[in-house]
Amino acid sequence: MRLLPILLALGGCAGTVVPPASERAAPVPIPSLNRVGLERVLGQSAPQLIALFGKPDADVTEGVGRKLQFAGPICVLDAYLYPKGTASVVTHVDARQPDGAPIDRASCVAALTRRGGGK
Repeated sequence: MRLLPILLALGGCAGTVVPPASERAAPVPIPSLNRVGLERVLGQSAPQLIALFGKPDADVTEGVGRKLQFAGPICVLDAYLYPKGTASVVTHVDARQPDGAPIDRASCVAALTRRGGGK
């Protein structure tokens, strides 16, 4: 009976075998969101976005944040505005095709800009 506690204690000592570095998977890089082509949107206020794209298709406020959504035949752009100084400005944008498929954010900005400040 005294052997059982010893065997249980030794069972807890079993280590994990770590494969050599050459056999370990490389870390997956975290994609960075490219800001090129977004200069016309990032840092802009709501009136500036409306002047650029026309009336938003959705205007949602949550806490101190605000989301303006602009939709066209090519894509849907969500612009997120947060307070900076005395005004709220765009700090992030998301874009997608109308069916939800991904699209480049800068391409969406360009497509919506061409819609002539409205639909």
